[in-house]
Amino acid sequence: MGEGSGNDAMIMPFISSANIACCYHAGDERTIWQTIELALYHNVAVGAHVSFLDKKNFGRSEMNLPATAIYELVQQQLIVFKEIADSFDTKIAHVKPHGALYNMSVKDVIIAKAIAQAIKDFDESLILFGLNGSTSIIEAKAIGLQTASEVFADRTYQDNGSLTPRSQANALINDTTKAILQVLQMVNQGTVTSVSQKDIPIIAETICIHGDGEHAAEFARAIHQALIENKIAIRKKQ
Repeated sequence: MGEGSGNDAMIMPFISSANIACCYHAGDERTIWQTIELALYHNVAVGAHVSFLDKKNFGRSEMNLPATAIYELVQQQLIVFKEIADSFDTKIAHVKPHGALYNMSVKDVIIAKAIAQAIKDFDESLILFGLNGSTSIIEAKAIGLQTASEVFADRTYQDNGSLTPRSQANALINDTTKAILQVLQMVNQGTVTSVSQKDIPIIAETICIHGDGEHAAEFARAIHQALIENKIAIRKKQ
């Protein structure tokens, strides 16, 4: 959220937690302020969506940075975000890395450790949102940081549980019914069907919908309704 997609107001009524851009891949201090205000109006938990400093590529290009630089960029974004959250007298609930930073932390121990330590040193009560089964989750848990294993409504999966790279044609889910069925399978059965039709185990503690997706608002509304109809509680992670 807060990425300038124009979908935020349509999505916010149907979610419980918002990952808000922290100026590095999208947005600015004004958009953070506006998005937090919108989230609080809808009783949605606010989280920092930290990224590489790369607006040109929307934070989706890998960068080769030392652990100290990654630690600092996470902390700097949290400082900016907290200052604005404090003006609303609200607490940051969670942190989710964005784009390439997220994907690199899935398998890179050094990056995962740097992110987790930066978050813990900033506020040890924060929750790290990370890909189910990833190095990011493992390293965060190893230092006592709270985590939420994240699954995706609008992305396809590989046999090893990783997301299909966006460079591949079948990376995105564009059909609402397919997105709903994938979410219900992940929540109810603890599995997801990969692109090769293999059912793999998965832990679904928070469900991601990309706010910049073509069908984001439609997905949010439909998935929210499907969860309610299937008596699946929707609550904030905080």
